[in-house]
Amino acid sequence: MEQQREFPVHYSEQFIGKLIPDLIVDGKVIADPKVVTAFNDSHIAQMLGYLNITGLEVALLLNFKDCKLAWKRVANEYRRRADGDDRDLK
Repeated sequence: MEQQREFPVHYSEQFIGKLIPDLIVDGKVIADPKVVTAFNDSHIAQMLGYLNITGLEVALLLNFKDCKLAWKRVANEYRRRADGDDRDLK
């Protein structure tokens, strides 16, 4: 498990900053803990951005607001299909 690994962020070939995901598990999955009422589209968009920047395929949103852990899997479908992987992503 990695914490606080830095990734450079570029836009139109210009360096604009760095991304530091909270956790990367086994070099394959971004885990993003949150305390929110519910996940929304901006949370999913943020994870898709993280996946594009890191080159990873899967992220997990983890919500610790309630007694029961809520989670959502986010997959970068575009990256999988670009790599020739057409497995069902559900």
